[in-house]
Amino acid sequence: MHQALPPRKPSQPPIYARASVSSAFRRKRVKAVALIAFGTIAVYYLLTKLLWSSVDVIPSGTPEVVIVTVLDPDIREEYVAKIKENREDYVARHGYKTFYPNSTAYIMGDAPKSWALIPALRHAMTLYPHTTWFFSLSPHSLIMNPKLSLTSHVVAPQRLDSLMLKDKPVVPPDSVIHTFSHLKGDKIDLILTQDGEGLCQESFILRRGEWAKYFLDTWFDPLYRSYNFQKAEGHALEHVVQWHPTILTKLSLIPQRIINAYTVNIESRGGNEVTYKEGDFVVRAVGCEQDKARNCESEMDPWFQQWRRDVQKEK
Repeated sequence: MHQALPPRKPSQPPIYARASVSSAFRRKRVKAVALIAFGTIAVYYLLTKLLWSSVDVIPSGTPEVVIVTVLDPDIREEYVAKIKENREDYVARHGYKTFYPNSTAYIMGDAPKSWALIPALRHAMTLYPHTTWFFSLSPHSLIMNPKLSLTSHVVAPQRLDSLMLKDKPVVPPDSVIHTFSHLKGDKIDLILTQDGEGLCQESFILRRGEWAKYFLDTWFDPLYRSYNFQKAEGHALEHVVQWHPTILTKLSLIPQRIINAYTVNIESRGGNEVTYKEGDFVVRAVGCEQDKARNCESEMDPWFQQWRRDVQKEK
């Protein structure tokens, strides 16, 4: 007796088999599309971050310059009012801003209060995070020629390039460390003057940026504040500028009377060459705060009256 042959397999796969293969293929395709989309988004995000992080987007209304003047609580209110009147007239002309921190607002341990100018600049950079230049100006200084903008008078690259004192001893008269001769104005972040006795930290200009933060942090190092330098932060500045190449590479010295002419003729400081001449930008009563025989307010009052008369003539 013959057994029945087994049924022949159909030439077409069952419907459920076709559906299974189709679903697997579809899942692979969706996964591939998802991976491509994710990769595209990731690449776009990274490129956007890189491009935008390299561009400093400055909000409208940001001042190009902020003048920072640290005020001591011992200064009389009448004198403070004159200082502010002088600064406010100037910034109103050029679209700049001012900042008047109190010297007691910062923790400095036993260091002299003159050190306060360093954290004050850091503070100003926090308040004005998009401002390009910060002009640290002693309270015993007055802006005598308000028609001069700091931009055109000093920091514009071509102008600064023409002012730079190159291959000059950083600390007079015979420091072995000299300013670099190859630097250009657009690469400078710190602008200082020097007189016959050393660098002048009472009137200087600093460009905002990561380098500026590094410079201020280095200068304000607790170790330097504990050294009891004779000129406090002044001698510390001379030390860091000479022995930190990273700082020297961003430094420019400029002629003193550009931002720091003196009210009195002191031979050891530079004599008549650095004493105020009509038309100079800034005048300062150099050393008045250290000499008990002198009175800063009394010395500056004739200059304030002269400045006020000149301003009145313009109106």
